[in-house]
Amino acid sequence: MPLNPSTAKQLRYGPTDSSLLALKDLRPVVISGPSGVGKGTLYSKLMTKYPGTFATTVSHTTRDPRPGETRDVDYYYISMEDFEAMISRDEFVEHAKFGGNRYGTSKRTIKDLTSSGKLVLLDIEMETHHIPSSNFRGLWWLILIAFVRKQGVKQIKNSDISARFVFIAPPSMETLEARLRGRGTEKEDSIQKRLAQAEKELEYSKTEGAHDLIIVNDDLDKAFKELEGFVFGAEVTQE
Repeated sequence: MPLNPSTAKQLRYGPTDSSLLALKDLRPVVISGPSGVGKGTLYSKLMTKYPGTFATTVSHTTRDPRPGETRDVDYYYISMEDFEAMISRDEFVEHAKFGGNRYGTSKRTIKDLTSSGKLVLLDIEMETHHIPSSNFRGLWWLILIAFVRKQGVKQIKNSDISARFVFIAPPSMETLEARLRGRGTEKEDSIQKRLAQAEKELEYSKTEGAHDLIIVNDDLDKAFKELEGFVFGAEVTQE
């Protein structure tokens, strides 16, 4: 069944030339979308084409370091008391609690990176678990990773951090299911949970004002050009 994102969001960004592009807007870009929609591939292409343009950050967590993780590299490991004190002082742009532990992205980190002239990208995964950034070392090392529930987008919108929001959508639920099954790494119950979650995310994406842009990833090159144009503020053309 083809998806039908809000037409108000279906903007198309014109052709881009990497030799001419320069950042016009340093506001963080919040990118969300269902698991399997192709966000990782799009990010990888963006990072490869523009090395040194984007910045990384380190999230705070109350859990203990896992084997192979390094303090102040993978996470800032703090006590539950200190984390909750930061919440009371409104120091997080987003935070969530999973499995008895808290995770959050501090406003200061984003502001400091933006002040340095780097563009911060936030990848919002609307699922019920938080994946350690060390799992993405190498491929995602230039990306600010903040895996949170749908509330994370809302938290960022309600914070004093001015950001831009883009949602990556599949061309259809059937295509998304085929992509998930094509991985060969998912059990049936996991696939069904991801599809159910995707339905919720797609429904939320239709909320008026939730996102500045919806990109339907039906063609990788076209989707990349749209993301590239959005990030760099290239001229917008209507579809």
